Amino acid sequence: MANNDWKDRLGVVFSTNSDYQYTTDAPEQHETLPKNEQRLRVSIEKNGRGGKVVTIVKGFVGTFDDIKSLGKYLKTKCGVGGSVKDDEIIIQGNLKDKVIDLLKADGYNNTK
Repeated sequence: MANNDWKDRLGVVFSTNSDYQYTTDAPEQHETLPKNEQRLRVSIEKNGRGGKVVTIVKGFVGTFDDIKSLGKYLKTKCGVGGSVKDDEIIIQGNLKDKVIDLLKADGYNNTK
């Protein structure tokens, strides 16, 4: 067994079948769409964030690594912090116009 990590098998107690192959239900990753086909939505949120304003980028279709690299690009260009959670890029601060300009300059044409 090359991948014998017990943490991946939490919930399985015991199997008497010697040929049993445990499989996980890994989240399905979509193939990343080209930049000009992405339909990104940029918005401002304040609710549930302790009064702090954040810029949210939603609608990215692709792998987690690609959305993470896009988030890093936006955070670096804006000079602020942020994160990527639940297929959303969260940028600290009210930077909606700057994020839209950066996305359009990078080739994301369907940005609102």
